[in-house]
Formats: sequence, structure tokens, C-alpha cells
Amino acid sequence: MEWHVTDAQSLAIIDSEIGNHVFSPAEYEIVRRVIHATADFEYKSLIRFSERALQAGAAALAARTTIVVDVPMVQVGISSDIQNTFANPVYCSMETLTRPQKEQTRAAWGIETLAKRYPEGIFVVGQAQTALTTLVDLIESEEIRPALIIATPVVFLDVDAAKERLQDSLVPHITIESRKGSAVVAAAIVDGLVDLAWQAYGQDGNRGN
Repeated sequence: MEWHVTDAQSLAIIDSEIGNHVFSPAEYEIVRRVIHATADFEYKSLIRFSERALQAGAAALAARTTIVVDVPMVQVGISSDIQNTFANPVYCSMETLTRPQKEQTRAAWGIETLAKRYPEGIFVVGQAQTALTTLVDLIESEEIRPALIIATPVVFLDVDAAKERLQDSLVPHITIESRKGSAVVAAAIVDGLVDLAWQAYGQDGNRGN
């Protein structure tokens, strides 16, 4: 993303207040993006990265892997950074043509449709808990094998069920370990990951192609 001088000042405040941490430099970049977007320092202790999640996600972005999101707010939040870098296709479950469903929400049915179309995609669930549950069901039935799942929906019912099942899978993932979360958090994670991937694979890496 394009930073303004006030953003730099805000990041400096975050750095001074966040104190000691155990994150790698790349993980810390994601954490500070989330705090910058939410002004909530509690995310420092809530965000969880699976092993090699950032490496897998960055490589998938560089390979221009399709990104599937659950709600338009996430799509809008990441579109600028995506289009200014790797230009990955981005599809939204809520905008997928669907037939009326009695047993699934629109987000769940839409993300199931897109997941079967792009089984190795990057999936970002910022709001719809049902979309995350659907993805985990598809992973467990071995119908899809995502490159990365970013899951940050607010959850009040079965708060840990889908997340725990995701953590038990071998799929790279980034999640929030609490009821907290939002589409804003999901977009901040994606934007941070895009910037990290662009530093690693972007301008310099593409010059030799």
C-alpha cells in the first residue's frame, strides 16, 4: 500500500508501544498492519501463523494464484494492492451466481462453488463463519488443497471449531484465536502479505522473466 507520513508516524507509535515479541520480521509486519488498521493491540497475542504460512502465501501470490474472498468489503480492501503488484484474479463468494439454498448461506454456497473451481487458490474469510466451515469441510474431504487460508471472521457460536479443524489440517493458514476479527483485519493481513511478496518476488524478481 502507499504510505502517508501520518501512517509512518502511526507505525512508529505501534513499534514503541508493542514492546517485546516473538514474531519473525515478516510476521511482525503483518501484526503491525493489523494493529494499524484496528488500533487494537490485543491482536498481538491473538494472531496465529501456521508453519511457513507467509512463505507459502507469498509464493502463491507471485505465481498469480486466484484469490477467493467471502465478502465485498475484503475484495475492495485488497484490490488496489493486488492490481498494483501481481494482478491476481480476485473473486467474491457473495457475487457468485448461485441457486437458492435452504441449507447453506449465500456466502457458504458461493465459496464452495469457487473453491471447487479454484481448489488450490488463496482463500480469505473475513466475515462469514459459514464460509470458513465450508472450506474446512472441503479440505477434510480432500476436494480442495488451498495454497493459503486467511480466516478472521467474528465468531460467537462454536468459536474454535472450524479454526481448530483448520489448524489440524496441513493447509497453510493465518487465523485469529478469539471471537475477534473482521473483514478489515483480513484485508490488512492480505495487504501486508502482498507487500512482503512484492519485496521478495516483485520488481527485481520479474525483471529476469
